[in-house]
Amino acid sequence: MTVPSRPPPATIAAPIEHELVIRKSRFLTLVAPVGSADEADAVIAAARKRHWDARHHCSAQVTGLLGDRARSSDDGEPSGTAGVPMLEVLRRRELTDVVAVVTRWFGGIKLGAGGLVRAYSSAVSGALDLASLVDRRVLQQVRVTLSHADAGRFDNLLRDWTGRSGAVLGETSYAAEAEFVVWAPGDAVAGLQAEIAALSAGEVVAIATGVERVVDVPRGAGQ
Repeated sequence: MTVPSRPPPATIAAPIEHELVIRKSRFLTLVAPVGSADEADAVIAAARKRHWDARHHCSAQVTGLLGDRARSSDDGEPSGTAGVPMLEVLRRRELTDVVAVVTRWFGGIKLGAGGLVRAYSSAVSGALDLASLVDRRVLQQVRVTLSHADAGRFDNLLRDWTGRSGAVLGETSYAAEAEFVVWAPGDAVAGLQAEIAALSAGEVVAIATGVERVVDVPRGAGQ
């Protein structure tokens, strides 16, 4: 993965559904994380099939590491009253790799253009208010190699440290020695190295490899 020159937008951790009823019309919103535009299209198609009796399945999606691909659909609602307002909510929330589908069952009372814009915007906002956010951060790789006998206590230290430092513990390999991989913010690497040195009396070294990667980190980690 190419490391971007600016911080990527966030995404959401898991699908969320949320329902609104406005003047007898039912609005069922699904927001879901996706890995591509094709995955987003599949989520929309599945919602359309699942709720085949609804009149509209309006949608908006933003994909790409920097949120540079976007699409929306009014699906039969007056032009500009559904898909674009939904897309604007995703943009305002600074999200990417996410799709929103609002399925509407018409209740017999027309909402007007302004009412539809407010309804579809509120539907997506309400769902996102319930979602757990995931930040995309550019983190640096740190490798810690040590004996199998010491692996348990260093595993505990690394899990504690990553949890309070906005870092992520990667794959651990067990060959001739145990090797832990940590993905850490650049300004936190020196602190990790100091803690490893203190725990091992200087016998174990945390090596910053210079490798960077975009890593998903739950919102609030390390805060």
